[in-house]
Amino acid sequence: MSVDLYELLESVNDEQSFIGFMAALGDDFSRERLLEETSPSSPFGPGALGWENGSVDTFLDAAASWATASLRCSLTNASVLNVWQRCAAILLAGKFYE
Repeated sequence: MSVDLYELLESVNDEQSFIGFMAALGDDFSRERLLEETSPSSPFGPGALGWENGSVDTFLDAAASWATASLRCSLTNASVLNVWQRCAAILLAGKFYE
C-alpha cells in the first residue's frame, strides 16, 4: 500500500511520528526499486515514484542542499519550530531535490 509522504509529513510532531515517517520513506524507496526492476524509467528523469537520488551519498547531499536553501528562503517558517517535522522534510527532500 502506498503512503502519501507529503500527507504523512504533516503529521510528524514527535520522535515516534518521525520514526514512522522514516520507515515510510524507506518503504517508498524499496517500492520504487522493485518497480524499476520490472519497468525501468528513463535515465534522464526521476524514477517511478519520483526518486531522483538513488544512492546514500546523492540522497544525503540533496537533503543537505535543500535544507540549506530552504532555511535561507524562510527563516521565519513555522515548520522550523517543529524540529521533528523539519528533519522529516529534509529527508523527504533527499528524494527529489537535485
